[in-house]
Amino acid sequence: MTEKKIVIYPFEEVDELGSKVEKVREKRKARVRGKVSGTQERPRLAVFRTAKHIYVQAIADDLGKTLVEASTLSPELRAGLGKMKKSEAAKEVGKLVAVRLKAIGIEAAVFDRGRFLYHGRVKALADAARETGLKF
Repeated sequence: MTEKKIVIYPFEEVDELGSKVEKVREKRKARVRGKVSGTQERPRLAVFRTAKHIYVQAIADDLGKTLVEASTLSPELRAGLGKMKKSEAAKEVGKLVAVRLKAIGIEAAVFDRGRFLYHGRVKALADAARETGLKF
């Protein structure tokens, strides 16, 4: 039996027998990414999460550069996370990225949840960044 390829996003192919969740996530990613764009004054906060870690980058799409980044693997957070729950770790990452953005003079951003639902760790990261003073 030959496997058919389904093109969901112009550069990505998913096997027909692949995970339905992955297909839905890729469609969501394309939809969200089509609506969100960042500038140097108001960068896009792109979130990515895995089963263990969460990553966020502040991206200036007009320059094609990452201005700052933070993750649970950042040296400032790595030692203190220890037995912390994943949602608490996401809050710390949100605070760290907000502090780093404020250090370079950026007060506002655009939140890009990517292919992930705005729930759980993604929401915790966003709320912590807002509490630290970042506007989006």
